Amino acid sequence: MADNYLDKKMEEYRARPMQKKSLRSGATLSRLLLKNRSVRGYDPSFEVRADQMRSILEVATRVPSAMNRQGLRFRAVLADEAEKVLQGFHLGGGLPELGLPTPGTEPRAFIIVCAAVEPDNYLYIDLGITAQSMLLRAAELGLNGIMIGSFDKERLQRAFGLPSRPLLLIALGKGTEQIELVDIAADESHAYYRREGVHYVPKVRLDDLLLK
Repeated sequence: MADNYLDKKMEEYRARPMQKKSLRSGATLSRLLLKNRSVRGYDPSFEVRADQMRSILEVATRVPSAMNRQGLRFRAVLADEAEKVLQGFHLGGGLPELGLPTPGTEPRAFIIVCAAVEPDNYLYIDLGITAQSMLLRAAELGLNGIMIGSFDKERLQRAFGLPSRPLLLIALGKGTEQIELVDIAADESHAYYRREGVHYVPKVRLDDLLLK
């Protein structure tokens, strides 16, 4: 289903006038990990292209899978279908008073992840590996994203005619937020917060993560 949808969008994209593409350099894993932050506000004028979406989805054909079951399936959602998704989720559960995403900053592209086999612990491990790898690929393309676990799964299943209830929703787009990591000790608060327009994410420093 996603393939047919993206094939059609790719044809539309190829029919557009060619534009010069800028070359990106320095896409090391360390830099991609820093760029791969959970973004909750997006540029409404930017649209994720079909070729970018397909490049992100292709990651699923290369990542590990327990017992090589490859039990995940994906439904791509671009801007023309985004309204079907936007009403069924919220972001920033740790900052409920902000009502994120604020009106006008919603993501306009999504990947709906479903199961083609009975979900078990191994499939959820596959889910984490695949979703993180897709977001790293998005960061490599100059995009941003976020994994969304709290959303109306039954409504999405009906809206897109999915064969099973979704496991995860991945939002994609061009982020507008400034996000900073903050080193903390293991016993300090892990809650993210915002000050003067900057989103701060506490991360336990390495020495406190190591068992002695």
